[in-house]
Amino acid sequence: MHIEINRGSGRPLPLQISDTLSQRISSGLLQPGEQLPSVRKMAEMLEVCQVTVSKAYADLERRGWLIRRQGLGCFAAAPGSGAGPKPLADRQGTTGSHAAGKRGASEEQPAAAAYAGKHATRFASGRTEPEWQKDYEDYLPRAQLWRNFNFSEAEYSFHLAAIDSGMLPLKEIGAAMTSLVAKRPELMSAYGNFQGDPSLREAVRRHLRTRGIVLPQEGLLITSGTQQGIDLVARTFVGPGDTVYLEAPSYTGAIDVFAGRGADMIGVPVDKDGMRVDLLTKLCDRRPPKLIYTVPTFQNPCGATMSLERRQRLLELARSYGCLIVEDDPFSDLHFGSPPPPSIKSLDTEGHVVYMKSFSKVLAPGCRVAGVAAEGDILERLTAAKAASDLGSPLLIQLAVLPFIADRYEAYMKGLRSALKSRMARAAALLKRHAPKGVRWNIPGGGLNFWLELPDYIDTGELYSRAIREGISFLPGNVCYSGEPPAHHIRICYAQMDEAKMEQGLLKLLLLLAEAAGDFKAGEGAK
Repeated sequence: MHIEINRGSGRPLPLQISDTLSQRISSGLLQPGEQLPSVRKMAEMLEVCQVTVSKAYADLERRGWLIRRQGLGCFAAAPGSGAGPKPLADRQGTTGSHAAGKRGASEEQPAAAAYAGKHATRFASGRTEPEWQKDYEDYLPRAQLWRNFNFSEAEYSFHLAAIDSGMLPLKEIGAAMTSLVAKRPELMSAYGNFQGDPSLREAVRRHLRTRGIVLPQEGLLITSGTQQGIDLVARTFVGPGDTVYLEAPSYTGAIDVFAGRGADMIGVPVDKDGMRVDLLTKLCDRRPPKLIYTVPTFQNPCGATMSLERRQRLLELARSYGCLIVEDDPFSDLHFGSPPPPSIKSLDTEGHVVYMKSFSKVLAPGCRVAGVAAEGDILERLTAAKAASDLGSPLLIQLAVLPFIADRYEAYMKGLRSALKSRMARAAALLKRHAPKGVRWNIPGGGLNFWLELPDYIDTGELYSRAIREGISFLPGNVCYSGEPPAHHIRICYAQMDEAKMEQGLLKLLLLLAEAAGDFKAGEGAK
C-alpha cells in the first residue's frame, strides 16, 4: 500500500494519511475489518514519525473509518453509506462542516473480529486469501468509479449516468457490426490506426465543426470512451504534486485518475453558472495550475452549465498560466431547450483545451467510442500514450458506429432529447409531489441526472444502507469530491431504467427519504 506524501503542500501530514486511507476504505481497496499496519510499521513505510501516524489513526477513528481492538490492533470500519461517514467539523484543513454520523461499536466489532485472525476469507468463493498479497504494495489511492458500478443486483438502478437500453440504437449498430463481420472478417485480425480510423475521425471532425470546433485534418484522437481520454491526459501530463483544479463536486472517474497520478487536487465550488472562476483565479495566484478539469455543460454530477463569460475567463486563465484545460463534454447534445453556450474548445485559438466528446454514452456504452480534440505536440504525445496503452481502439467497433455518427446522429439526437425531456419532467413531478420538506434540487436543462441536496438531519449513510437493502441504488455525493466533502447530496439518474420502473423506484426512494426525515408530509422542493 503506497501513500503519497506531499511535504510541500501545506496540508498537515496526518490529514494527508488519514484522507488517503479513508478513500481506500470507501473504495473497497481496504475491506471492512481488514487490519491496518501498526503505527510503528506505517511510520517506517512512510518515513514519518509515529506521532504523525497516531494522529492520522485517531482522525480515522473519530470519523468512523477505523476500529481499535485492544491487543489486536486497528481495523478498517464498514461505513453504512459505502461512501464514508459524515466529516467532522473540528478537522483542520478540510472542507467538511457536518458532524460525524452516529455509529455504534456493536455493528463494527464483528467485522473487525472476523479479520483478526492470521488468514482472512475475503473471496466470494470462500477461498482463503493468500497471506503474501496483503503486503504486496499497490499505488491506488482510491477507486470509487469501480465501486460505483458494483450494483448489478439492484432492482432500481439510479447510480449510473446512463440511458435505458430501450432508447438506444443498439439493433442498428449491432446489425452494422454483424454485416461487417460477415463481409469483412479480416477486420477482426487487423490493428487499427493508433490515432483512430481515418473515416471515423473525419466524421467526428465534421460533427464538431457544426458545434463551432474547427480542427485540422489530424486534430482528433479516437479513444475507448472519455475515461481513457482522461487517463491518457493524466498519464502524459500530470505527475506527483502537480496542481489540478476541478469542480467541487466533480466526476468520480476523473478524481480517481488524478488521484492515481499523485496530483494535488483542489476543488472549486460550483453555482448555477458553473465553476466559480473568480475563486479559481484567487487560488491560482497561490498555486499555479498544471491542469484544469471541467465538465462545463450539464455538469456531472450537479447539472450546472457554465456561462459563456466564465468559459471565456477560464480560457484566459489557462493562457496566462500556460496550462491545459480538459473539457469533458458527455451531455451537451442532451439539451432540453436552447443549445448551451459554445464549448470552451470553440473559443480556443492557442491549443490550451483538450476537448473530449463521448459518443458511446448516447449510442452504445459498450462500444466505448469518444473523440479527443487537441493540436500540435499535445496531440502527438497523447497519441503516443494511446499506442502504449492499447495499440489503438478496436477497428471493428469504430466502423460499426461510423455510419450512425456520419449520417443519422442529428435526427436520432432530436428524438432522444424529446424522450429524455419527457422522462425528466415526470421525475421532477414525482420529486415535487413526494419529496419531504428540506430536500432541494434544480430542474436540469439537460443531461441525465438530478442532484439532490438533503437536509442536515437526514443521515445519508443510513439512507444509503436502507436503499441498498430495498434494492435501490443511488450515487452518494461524497464520492464526487477529491477531499473531505459535504455529506448531504445524492445523485440520481432518471434515464437508466424504463419509465415505469423509474417511477416505481423513485417513489420507493422518496418514501425512504420521507421516513429518514421523519416527515411524511410532501413539501415543495424545487428552487
